[in-house]
Amino acid sequence: MPQPALSPTRSNLIIIRQRLRLATEGHDLLEKKRDVLILEILRMIDDAERVQQQVAEGFGRAYAMMQRARVMMGTERVRRFALSHPSEMDVRLTPRSVMGVVVPSVHAQAPENRLSYGFGDTSVTLDQAQREWARVLALMGELAEKVTTVWRLALELRRTQRRVNALERVFIPSYQETLRYIEETLDEKDREELFRTKRAKAMHAEERRV
Repeated sequence: MPQPALSPTRSNLIIIRQRLRLATEGHDLLEKKRDVLILEILRMIDDAERVQQQVAEGFGRAYAMMQRARVMMGTERVRRFALSHPSEMDVRLTPRSVMGVVVPSVHAQAPENRLSYGFGDTSVTLDQAQREWARVLALMGELAEKVTTVWRLALELRRTQRRVNALERVFIPSYQETLRYIEETLDEKDREELFRTKRAKAMHAEERRV
């Protein structure tokens, strides 16, 4: 096995010990972050599924109301009234931070329901259909927020796991190997120095007897 490039000195021993300590602490913190991210993603997935179910139900109600309006008013009249209604949607995006990850907070709201037609020309089902579509569009904004948050947190989870793997499989073992090499080399030097010292003392004592 090739030896580490660092010279086996006591100053390098201190440096490697510090690096190993920091890498171990960083590994522990990243593992905790990874676990929190997993819990947050699972929670957001549950929220997204709940909102998605609400969106599906809302679409069902809106289409049902629209179909009833078509039956009572006729397709052409419904189309004409729909085209005369403003199609703008008030959507506001506000950035927020979740575990250091910037995600959007989406607020979608339909404009005030100002009727552009007379009550005598339409059916109440058309008004109900408009309200249902407004609710669905607002829920679509919430669903987009949940899905985008899950996606960005998943990317951060992947990056965090890569860092954990790098520390666990590359950096920490490398520092441990280097630390062991320096300690063993310094211990061997200390033993050699101790042997030379004892030998020098023995020779000096023998010379004094002579």
